[in-house]
Amino acid sequence: MEQHADGERELLVGRNAVLEALKSGREINTLLVAKGERGGSVGRILADCRDRRIVIKEVDKRKLDFLCGQGNHQGVAAYVAAHAYAELDDLFALAQARGEAPFFLVCDNLEDPHNLGAVIRTAEAAGAHGVIIPKRHGVGLTWAVAKAAAGALEYMPVARVGNLAAALDQLKARGVWVYAADMDGTPWCDVSFSGGVALIVGAEGSGVSRLLREKSDFIVSLPMKGKINSLNASVAAGILMYEVSRQRTRETGKG
Repeated sequence: MEQHADGERELLVGRNAVLEALKSGREINTLLVAKGERGGSVGRILADCRDRRIVIKEVDKRKLDFLCGQGNHQGVAAYVAAHAYAELDDLFALAQARGEAPFFLVCDNLEDPHNLGAVIRTAEAAGAHGVIIPKRHGVGLTWAVAKAAAGALEYMPVARVGNLAAALDQLKARGVWVYAADMDGTPWCDVSFSGGVALIVGAEGSGVSRLLREKSDFIVSLPMKGKINSLNASVAAGILMYEVSRQRTRETGKG
């Protein structure tokens, strides 16, 4: 049985529906399991999800009842992705196919689906080769994200990684410079974005996490001349992505 929860995320309800999704290889964002539920096929579902490193959340049965609209969930439901995720290698392959230095967007703890969708849409327009998001502490490719991306998910690969810090280490080992968009950094217009670029954008409230800041090669700031001290994450990301694009256009002469 399948249904939409709150109009934004597709929810598979019941053991058979989730088992079939796992068997088919469908992308699953999160498995929800009722607390204490382990009998029958639930154990198999949990084992398969652990093998695939799918996020598992134990929830109160009453909450599961509410999310499933009182449907017969049998203790299990799963949020499925609106689009298949890519691997980091896929992002590098796209850059290589275009004959360009890698250009990636890293989203640190973005929880608003409209922000992530806008980032993906702008990344595609600005010529980026991929977006990297965490499995935990951030929104996945929900249907609200897909709607906000306005079709860009068909062209912009999104990699979902278990550990953003470890992913940055992999990028750096492959010749990519890491830039964190945060306060108290070098003004954006004074920064060279030559070579491979991974631009980190954090959530509005918390910004880029301390660990990712420490792993960054550069901290890049946007001037704030008004009374507030931060921009919407997708707006900040868009400004910086187009600066990367502008500098690359100037260097290559390709508009």
